[in-house]
Amino acid sequence: MKRRYIFILTLMIVLIIILSGCEIYHEKISKEDIEDVQEDILEKPQLESISVLAAGDIMFHIPQIDSARIGAGEYDFSPVFKYVKKYIQDTDISIANFETVTVDERKYSGFPRFNSPSTSILALKDAGFDILSTANNHCLDQGKQGIISTLKNIEGTGLKSIGTYDSPQIEPMIEKVKGIEIGLLSYTYGVNGLDSLLSREELSYMVNLIDEHKIEEDIAYLKEKDVDIILVFIHWGHEYHREPSNYQVELGNKMIQWGANIIFGSHPHVVQRTEIIEHNGRDNFIIYSMGNFISNQSEHTMGNPYTEDGVMVKIDIEKDLISGQTAIKIIDYIPTWVYRYREDGKMKYAILPVEDVLNGNIGIDLDKTTLLRVEKSYRDTMGTLKDSEVYLSH
Repeated sequence: MKRRYIFILTLMIVLIIILSGCEIYHEKISKEDIEDVQEDILEKPQLESISVLAAGDIMFHIPQIDSARIGAGEYDFSPVFKYVKKYIQDTDISIANFETVTVDERKYSGFPRFNSPSTSILALKDAGFDILSTANNHCLDQGKQGIISTLKNIEGTGLKSIGTYDSPQIEPMIEKVKGIEIGLLSYTYGVNGLDSLLSREELSYMVNLIDEHKIEEDIAYLKEKDVDIILVFIHWGHEYHREPSNYQVELGNKMIQWGANIIFGSHPHVVQRTEIIEHNGRDNFIIYSMGNFISNQSEHTMGNPYTEDGVMVKIDIEKDLISGQTAIKIIDYIPTWVYRYREDGKMKYAILPVEDVLNGNIGIDLDKTTLLRVEKSYRDTMGTLKDSEVYLSH
Protein backbone atom coordinates (compact mmCIF):
# COMPACT_ATOMS: atom_id res chain seq x y z
CA MET A 1 0.00 0.00 0.00
CA LYS A 2 2.80 2.44 0.91
CA ARG A 3 4.60 1.66 -2.35
CA ARG A 4 1.42 2.63 -4.22
CA TYR A 5 1.35 5.96 -2.41
CA ILE A 6 4.99 6.60 -3.29
CA PHE A 7 4.29 5.77 -6.94
CA ILE A 8 1.35 8.17 -7.00
CA LEU A 9 3.46 10.83 -5.31
CA THR A 10 6.14 10.35 -7.97
CA LEU A 11 3.60 10.87 -10.75
CA MET A 12 2.30 14.01 -9.07
CA ILE A 13 5.84 15.42 -8.85
CA VAL A 14 6.41 14.76 -12.55
CA LEU A 15 3.09 16.42 -13.48
CA ILE A 16 3.91 19.47 -11.38
CA ILE A 17 7.25 19.82 -13.15
CA ILE A 18 5.53 19.56 -16.54
CA LEU A 19 2.82 22.09 -15.72
CA SER A 20 5.32 24.52 -14.24
CA GLY A 21 6.71 25.23 -17.67
CA CYS A 22 10.21 23.94 -16.92
CA GLU A 23 12.46 22.74 -19.72
CA ILE A 24 11.45 19.19 -19.01
CA TYR A 25 8.04 20.09 -20.48
CA HIS A 26 9.61 19.81 -23.95
CA GLU A 27 11.17 16.46 -23.32
CA LYS A 28 9.56 13.09 -23.65
CA ILE A 29 9.02 11.44 -20.26
CA SER A 30 8.86 7.70 -20.59
CA LYS A 31 7.41 5.09 -18.27
CA GLU A 32 10.97 3.95 -17.66
CA ASP A 33 11.89 7.46 -16.47
CA ILE A 34 9.08 7.44 -13.93
CA GLU A 35 9.96 3.94 -12.75
CA ASP A 36 13.58 5.02 -12.32
CA VAL A 37 12.50 7.93 -10.11
CA GLN A 38 10.21 5.65 -8.11
CA GLU A 39 12.93 3.03 -7.66
CA ASP A 40 15.41 5.68 -6.59
CA ILE A 41 13.02 6.90 -3.88
CA LEU A 42 12.34 3.38 -2.65
CA GLU A 43 16.02 2.48 -2.50
CA LYS A 44 16.96 5.45 -0.34
CA PRO A 45 17.13 4.58 3.37
CA GLN A 46 13.86 5.40 5.08
CA LEU A 47 15.17 5.01 8.62
CA GLU A 48 15.19 7.05 11.80
CA SER A 49 17.35 6.23 14.79
CA ILE A 50 17.68 7.50 18.37
CA SER A 51 19.64 6.57 21.46
CA VAL A 52 18.31 6.05 24.98
CA LEU A 53 20.51 6.01 28.08
CA ALA A 54 19.56 4.87 31.59
CA ALA A 55 21.41 4.98 34.90
CA GLY A 56 20.65 3.38 38.25
CA ASP A 57 20.14 4.66 41.79
CA ILE A 58 20.95 8.28 42.61
CA MET A 59 21.13 8.71 46.38
CA PHE A 60 22.52 11.49 48.54
CA HIS A 61 23.61 10.45 52.02
CA ILE A 62 24.69 13.05 54.58
CA PRO A 63 28.43 12.79 53.74
CA GLN A 64 27.55 13.58 50.11
CA ILE A 65 25.41 16.56 51.09
CA ASP A 66 28.22 17.86 53.30
CA SER A 67 30.63 17.36 50.41
CA ALA A 68 28.45 19.46 48.09
CA ARG A 69 28.18 22.41 50.49
CA ILE A 70 29.86 25.51 49.03
CA GLY A 71 28.47 28.10 51.42
CA ALA A 72 25.74 28.83 53.92
CA GLY A 73 22.70 27.05 52.51
CA GLU A 74 24.37 26.61 49.11
CA TYR A 75 25.19 23.28 47.48
CA ASP A 76 26.76 22.23 44.21
CA PHE A 77 26.50 18.58 43.17
CA SER A 78 27.63 19.08 39.58
CA PRO A 79 31.29 17.97 40.09
CA VAL A 80 29.99 14.48 40.89
CA PHE A 81 28.90 14.04 37.25
CA LYS A 82 31.88 15.73 35.57
CA TYR A 83 33.36 12.58 34.02
CA VAL A 84 30.14 10.91 32.86
CA LYS A 85 28.17 13.88 31.54
CA LYS A 86 29.58 13.48 28.03
CA TYR A 87 27.87 10.08 27.80
CA ILE A 88 24.59 11.39 29.17
CA GLN A 89 24.57 14.44 26.91
CA ASP A 90 25.50 12.39 23.86
CA THR A 91 22.16 10.56 23.83
CA ASP A 92 18.75 11.66 22.62
CA ILE A 93 16.96 10.86 25.86
CA SER A 94 18.48 10.04 29.28
CA ILE A 95 16.74 8.76 32.40
CA ALA A 96 17.77 7.74 35.95
CA ASN A 97 16.27 6.69 39.28
CA PHE A 98 16.10 9.69 41.64
CA GLU A 99 16.02 7.92 44.99
CA THR A 100 15.48 10.85 47.31
CA VAL A 101 13.12 13.81 47.72
CA THR A 102 13.77 17.54 47.90
CA VAL A 103 12.10 19.75 50.49
CA ASP A 104 14.36 22.75 51.07
CA GLU A 105 12.16 24.00 53.91
CA ARG A 106 13.12 20.98 56.01
CA LYS A 107 16.40 19.75 57.42
CA TYR A 108 18.40 17.74 54.93
CA SER A 109 18.88 14.10 55.81
CA GLY A 110 20.17 10.79 54.53
CA PHE A 111 19.17 7.22 55.33
CA PRO A 112 16.58 6.17 56.42
CA ARG A 113 14.43 9.24 55.56
CA PHE A 114 16.14 11.04 52.70
CA ASN A 115 15.79 14.77 51.99
CA SER A 116 18.24 16.43 49.62
CA PRO A 117 18.86 20.01 48.46
CA SER A 118 16.88 20.83 45.32
CA THR A 119 20.14 21.92 43.69
CA SER A 120 20.87 18.21 43.29
CA ILE A 121 18.27 18.26 40.52
CA LEU A 122 20.05 21.21 38.89
CA ALA A 123 23.19 19.06 38.77
CA LEU A 124 21.27 16.27 37.04
CA LYS A 125 19.94 18.76 34.51
CA ASP A 126 23.46 20.04 33.90
CA ALA A 127 24.69 16.46 33.50
CA GLY A 128 22.24 15.97 30.65
CA PHE A 129 19.38 13.94 32.11
CA ASP A 130 15.92 14.49 30.64
CA ILE A 131 13.64 12.35 32.81
CA LEU A 132 13.83 11.18 36.42
CA SER A 133 12.04 8.08 37.67
CA THR A 134 10.65 8.95 41.11
CA ALA A 135 8.77 5.76 42.02
CA ASN A 136 10.98 4.10 44.60
CA ASN A 137 10.90 3.04 48.24
CA HIS A 138 12.13 6.47 49.41
CA CYS A 139 9.63 8.62 47.51
CA LEU A 140 7.48 9.03 50.65
CA ASP A 141 10.36 9.77 53.02
CA GLN A 142 9.01 13.30 53.56
CA GLY A 143 5.35 12.42 53.11
CA LYS A 144 2.97 14.11 50.72
CA GLN A 145 4.93 17.35 50.81
CA GLY A 146 8.03 15.48 49.74
CA ILE A 147 6.37 14.16 46.60
CA ILE A 148 4.79 17.49 45.66
CA SER A 149 7.92 19.54 46.35
CA THR A 150 10.15 17.12 44.43
CA LEU A 151 7.87 17.15 41.40
CA LYS A 152 7.75 20.96 41.50
CA ASN A 153 11.54 21.18 41.69
CA ILE A 154 11.98 18.71 38.83
CA GLU A 155 9.54 20.61 36.63
CA GLY A 156 11.07 23.95 37.62
CA THR A 157 14.46 22.72 36.49
CA GLY A 158 13.12 21.79 33.08
CA LEU A 159 13.21 18.04 33.63
CA LYS A 160 10.33 15.57 33.52
CA SER A 161 9.40 12.77 35.90
CA ILE A 162 7.56 9.46 35.90
CA GLY A 163 6.31 7.30 38.77
CA THR A 164 4.92 9.81 41.29
CA TYR A 165 2.19 12.40 40.70
CA ASP A 166 0.47 15.31 42.42
CA SER A 167 -2.95 14.82 40.84
CA PRO A 168 -5.12 11.87 39.73
CA GLN A 169 -5.78 10.54 36.24
CA ILE A 170 -2.32 11.16 34.89
CA GLU A 171 -1.91 9.29 31.61
CA PRO A 172 1.33 7.43 30.88
CA MET A 173 4.04 9.64 29.42
CA ILE A 174 4.71 9.57 25.69
CA GLU A 175 7.85 11.28 24.40
CA LYS A 176 8.42 11.85 20.69
CA VAL A 177 12.07 11.98 19.72
CA LYS A 178 13.02 12.41 16.05
CA GLY A 179 9.75 10.88 14.94
CA ILE A 180 9.99 7.89 17.29
CA GLU A 181 7.39 7.73 20.06
CA ILE A 182 8.45 6.25 23.40
CA GLY A 183 5.96 5.31 26.10
CA LEU A 184 7.49 5.57 29.58
CA LEU A 185 6.28 3.90 32.78
CA SER A 186 7.66 3.67 36.34
CA TYR A 187 6.73 1.56 39.37
CA THR A 188 8.03 0.65 42.83
CA TYR A 189 7.53 -2.42 45.01
CA GLY A 190 6.75 -0.28 48.07
CA VAL A 191 7.46 2.85 50.15
CA ASN A 192 9.21 1.47 53.26
CA GLY A 193 5.97 1.11 55.19
CA LEU A 194 5.13 4.82 54.94
CA ASP A 195 1.85 4.23 53.10
CA SER A 196 -0.13 5.75 55.98
CA LEU A 197 1.39 9.17 55.27
CA LEU A 198 -1.11 9.34 52.40
CA SER A 199 -4.81 8.67 52.39
CA ARG A 200 -5.92 5.57 50.51
CA GLU A 201 -7.11 7.77 47.64
CA GLU A 202 -3.87 9.77 47.53
CA LEU A 203 -1.77 6.61 47.54
CA SER A 204 -3.79 5.26 44.61
CA TYR A 205 -2.56 8.00 42.29
CA MET A 206 0.47 9.67 43.88
CA VAL A 207 2.74 6.60 43.82
CA ASN A 208 2.86 3.98 41.10
CA LEU A 209 3.07 0.83 43.20
CA ILE A 210 3.71 -2.46 41.43
CA ASP A 211 0.30 -3.86 40.58
CA GLU A 212 0.32 -6.37 37.74
CA HIS A 213 -3.19 -5.45 36.61
CA LYS A 214 -2.29 -1.74 36.46
CA ILE A 215 0.99 -2.39 34.67
CA GLU A 216 -0.78 -4.50 32.07
CA GLU A 217 -3.43 -1.79 31.64
CA ASP A 218 -0.82 0.95 31.27
CA ILE A 219 1.07 -1.05 28.65
CA ALA A 220 -2.21 -1.73 26.83
CA TYR A 221 -2.94 2.02 26.84
CA LEU A 222 0.41 2.77 25.22
CA LYS A 223 -0.12 0.03 22.64
CA GLU A 224 -3.47 1.58 21.75
CA LYS A 225 -1.64 4.89 21.25
CA ASP A 226 0.57 3.00 18.79
CA VAL A 227 3.85 4.10 20.35
CA ASP A 228 7.01 2.66 18.83
CA ILE A 229 8.77 1.59 22.04
CA ILE A 230 7.48 0.94 25.56
CA LEU A 231 10.04 1.53 28.31
CA VAL A 232 9.50 0.50 31.93
CA PHE A 233 11.63 1.75 34.85
CA ILE A 234 10.94 -0.52 37.81
CA HIS A 235 12.13 -0.54 41.44
CA TRP A 236 12.17 -4.17 42.60
CA GLY A 237 14.17 -7.12 43.91
CA HIS A 238 16.31 -7.66 47.01
CA GLU A 239 18.97 -5.23 48.15
CA TYR A 240 22.59 -6.35 47.61
CA HIS A 241 21.61 -9.58 45.83
CA ARG A 242 23.70 -9.94 42.67
CA GLU A 243 21.19 -12.30 41.09
CA PRO A 244 17.59 -11.28 40.31
CA SER A 245 14.86 -12.96 42.34
CA ASN A 246 12.42 -15.39 40.79
CA TYR A 247 9.76 -12.70 41.10
CA GLN A 248 11.85 -10.19 39.12
CA VAL A 249 12.35 -12.72 36.35
CA GLU A 250 8.68 -13.74 36.29
CA LEU A 251 7.37 -10.16 36.30
CA GLY A 252 9.95 -9.07 33.76
CA ASN A 253 8.85 -11.80 31.38
CA LYS A 254 5.19 -10.93 31.96
CA MET A 255 5.80 -7.30 31.08
CA ILE A 256 7.49 -8.35 27.84
CA GLN A 257 4.52 -10.58 27.00
CA TRP A 258 2.16 -7.65 27.71
CA GLY A 259 4.09 -5.46 25.29
CA ALA A 260 7.02 -3.79 27.08
CA ASN A 261 10.22 -3.57 25.02
CA ILE A 262 12.83 -2.19 27.42
CA ILE A 263 12.92 -2.74 31.20
CA PHE A 264 15.39 -0.88 33.40
CA GLY A 265 15.61 -2.25 36.95
CA SER A 266 16.74 -0.50 40.12
CA HIS A 267 16.80 -0.97 43.93
CA PRO A 268 19.26 -3.83 44.63
CA HIS A 269 22.15 -1.27 44.71
CA VAL A 270 24.36 -3.78 42.89
CA VAL A 271 24.51 -4.68 39.21
CA GLN A 272 22.41 -7.66 38.11
CA ARG A 273 22.34 -9.50 34.80
CA THR A 274 20.53 -8.70 31.58
CA GLU A 275 18.31 -10.69 29.27
CA ILE A 276 17.12 -10.52 25.68
CA ILE A 277 13.61 -11.92 25.19
CA GLU A 278 12.11 -12.39 21.74
CA HIS A 279 8.37 -11.77 21.51
CA ASN A 280 6.19 -11.28 18.43
CA GLY A 281 9.25 -11.14 16.22
CA ARG A 282 10.98 -8.41 18.25
CA ASP A 283 13.97 -8.48 20.56
CA ASN A 284 13.19 -6.99 23.98
CA PHE A 285 15.67 -6.10 26.70
CA ILE A 286 15.75 -6.38 30.50
CA ILE A 287 18.46 -5.33 32.91
CA TYR A 288 17.35 -6.44 36.35
CA SER A 289 19.47 -3.87 38.20
CA MET A 290 21.82 -1.10 37.07
CA GLY A 291 23.38 -0.77 40.52
CA ASN A 292 24.26 2.50 42.24
CA PHE A 293 24.99 5.46 40.03
CA ILE A 294 25.95 7.60 43.01
CA SER A 295 25.68 6.99 46.76
CA ASN A 296 27.82 6.74 49.88
CA GLN A 297 27.41 2.96 49.98
CA SER A 298 30.82 1.37 49.57
CA GLU A 299 33.21 -1.28 50.79
CA HIS A 300 34.39 1.22 53.40
CA THR A 301 30.92 2.07 54.75
CA MET A 302 29.18 -1.29 54.31
CA GLY A 303 31.83 -3.91 53.71
CA ASN A 304 30.30 -4.47 50.26
CA PRO A 305 32.43 -3.39 47.27
CA TYR A 306 29.69 -4.15 44.75
CA THR A 307 27.66 -1.13 45.98
CA GLU A 308 30.30 1.11 44.39
CA ASP A 309 29.56 -0.35 40.96
CA GLY A 310 26.99 0.78 38.43
CA VAL A 311 26.31 0.74 34.73
CA MET A 312 24.85 3.17 32.25
CA VAL A 313 22.96 1.32 29.53
CA LYS A 314 22.82 2.96 26.12
CA ILE A 315 20.39 1.52 23.59
CA ASP A 316 20.23 2.47 19.91
CA ILE A 317 16.72 2.22 18.49
CA GLU A 318 15.90 2.24 14.80
CA LYS A 319 12.56 2.76 13.04
CA ASP A 320 11.82 1.77 9.46
CA LEU A 321 9.65 4.63 8.24
CA ILE A 322 8.27 2.52 5.39
CA SER A 323 7.14 -0.53 7.35
CA GLY A 324 6.66 1.32 10.64
CA GLN A 325 8.66 -1.37 12.47
CA THR A 326 10.93 -0.32 15.34
CA ALA A 327 13.80 -2.42 16.70
CA ILE A 328 16.58 -2.38 19.25
CA LYS A 329 19.78 -2.32 17.20
CA ILE A 330 22.71 -1.94 19.61
CA ILE A 331 23.08 -2.23 23.39
CA ASP A 332 26.15 -0.68 24.97
CA TYR A 333 27.23 -0.97 28.61
CA ILE A 334 29.19 1.87 30.18
CA PRO A 335 30.35 0.57 33.59
CA THR A 336 30.83 3.17 36.32
CA TRP A 337 32.48 3.32 39.72
CA VAL A 338 31.94 5.74 42.61
CA TYR A 339 35.23 7.39 43.50
CA ARG A 340 35.43 8.66 47.10
CA TYR A 341 38.47 10.78 47.87
CA ARG A 342 39.67 13.58 50.12
CA GLU A 343 40.54 17.03 48.88
CA ASP A 344 41.40 19.98 51.08
CA GLY A 345 40.41 17.94 54.10
CA LYS A 346 36.95 17.26 52.69
CA MET A 347 35.37 14.09 51.32
CA LYS A 348 34.61 14.32 47.60
CA TYR A 349 32.68 12.12 45.19
CA ALA A 350 32.88 11.49 41.45
CA ILE A 351 31.30 8.93 39.14
CA LEU A 352 34.04 7.49 36.97
CA PRO A 353 33.48 5.76 33.62
CA VAL A 354 35.59 2.69 34.27
CA GLU A 355 36.89 2.05 30.77
CA ASP A 356 38.07 5.65 30.44
CA VAL A 357 40.07 5.19 33.63
CA LEU A 358 41.62 1.92 32.48
CA ASN A 359 42.45 3.39 29.06
CA GLY A 360 44.07 6.45 30.60
CA ASN A 361 41.48 8.84 29.19
CA ILE A 362 40.12 10.28 32.42
CA GLY A 363 42.60 13.08 33.10
CA ILE A 364 43.12 12.37 36.80
CA ASP A 365 45.88 10.56 38.70
CA LEU A 366 44.77 7.57 40.73
CA ASP A 367 47.02 5.64 43.09
CA LYS A 368 47.75 1.95 42.54
CA THR A 369 45.27 0.78 45.17
CA THR A 370 42.46 2.78 43.57
CA LEU A 371 43.35 1.54 40.09
CA LEU A 372 43.22 -2.05 41.32
CA ARG A 373 39.76 -1.39 42.75
CA VAL A 374 38.65 0.10 39.42
CA GLU A 375 39.94 -2.96 37.58
CA LYS A 376 38.04 -5.23 39.95
CA SER A 377 34.89 -3.17 39.43
CA TYR A 378 35.21 -3.63 35.68
CA ARG A 379 35.65 -7.40 35.98
CA ASP A 380 32.75 -7.70 38.40
CA THR A 381 30.34 -5.59 36.35
CA MET A 382 31.17 -6.98 32.92
CA GLY A 383 31.24 -10.49 34.34
CA THR A 384 27.68 -10.00 35.55
CA LEU A 385 26.38 -8.46 32.36
CA LYS A 386 25.96 -10.46 29.22
CA ASP A 387 27.15 -9.01 25.94
CA SER A 388 23.56 -8.65 24.79
CA GLU A 389 24.47 -7.30 21.37
CA VAL A 390 25.45 -10.74 20.13
CA TYR A 391 22.08 -12.14 21.21
CA LEU A 392 20.02 -9.75 19.13
CA SER A 393 18.27 -11.80 16.46
CA HIS A 394 18.95 -9.25 13.74
